[in-house]
Amino acid sequence: MAEVKLQNVTVKYDKITVIEDFSLTVKDGECFTILGPSPCGKTTVLRAICGFEKLADGEILIDNKLVSSRRKKLQIAPEKRNIGVVFQDYAVWPHKTAFENIYYPLKKKRIEKKEAYKSTNYVLEQVRMPNYGNRFPYQLSGGQQQRIALGRALVSSEKLMLLDEPLCNLDANLREEMRFEIKELQRKNAITIIYVTHDQDVALAISDRIAVMDSKGKIRQVGEPEEIYKNPIDSFVYKFLGLSNFIELEKRSDKFYIKSTKYVFPHNIPNNIQEEGPLFLACRPLNIKLCNTGEIKCTVKRVIYLGNIFEYRVMLGENELRVQQDVYEASQGIVYQEGDICGIEFNELRYYNDVGEV
Repeated sequence: MAEVKLQNVTVKYDKITVIEDFSLTVKDGECFTILGPSPCGKTTVLRAICGFEKLADGEILIDNKLVSSRRKKLQIAPEKRNIGVVFQDYAVWPHKTAFENIYYPLKKKRIEKKEAYKSTNYVLEQVRMPNYGNRFPYQLSGGQQQRIALGRALVSSEKLMLLDEPLCNLDANLREEMRFEIKELQRKNAITIIYVTHDQDVALAISDRIAVMDSKGKIRQVGEPEEIYKNPIDSFVYKFLGLSNFIELEKRSDKFYIKSTKYVFPHNIPNNIQEEGPLFLACRPLNIKLCNTGEIKCTVKRVIYLGNIFEYRVMLGENELRVQQDVYEASQGIVYQEGDICGIEFNELRYYNDVGEV
């Protein structure tokens, strides 16, 4: 198994504390994503697991084996932790062919040559590069170089792979393709993957579970992608994991109004929401509907065509909101133009007493 446990881990650079009292458990065989803004310390967490950073406090266990402990003065070298690592800049050796890049870790492990050749060819097939073994990195595209880096990580460890923003240098189409390649590799090999990123789309697409970190290096929520997206624990998670709108409400004569407008908010406020102090309603762009009816009116400031959706920027009092409408739905109804005054309706709302800073 390749369960990874971080117990009350603290890492400091000189006198600066990067992560403090950080605890996390990654289960054997899962694809676990650490998601957070830059910088929040997520790469430092990965480097600590690898053994590139010494702990100021706490312990790290891999496969039930203690690999880092300040209290016990233990620091197992990175090369002895049996971890495959993929960095955002690929870090493939430019003077070695694709085959040699993957073969090298097996050579360092002194694997018998025939077996090492067999394993390298097998991994080339797994990363869909069987005919590119003799090519050098400069002869490969960015996506192909990333596949070679993944292949090298696979032969470095059959149990645990750490990926640090490996897709950020790829174009949009390659990023989409490679994230499914990574997930498929994980399924085929039953390998544990810890993936670090600030890209919410990648995290939602590949993860079995996600840990959302804030800018101070604290974990706000851990859970399955759908659970976190649909039931964010606070406004920070809601705001970070997906496009969002926050609209401030204010109480006047026992009624809630949309701030800086004459409009009474038409929905009931849940009983568990604290009504004293600031109160914000939160909604996704797809949870807002523009219409020709309704008591609440807004003004269309901008119309953006994004292929499969129209995105509107509308003004509701002092609030600029993002509204998204499916192109097919728009074709069956009305496409609004800049300057139009239209009604606005909300659904699937959440309420918070603060707006999370990202």
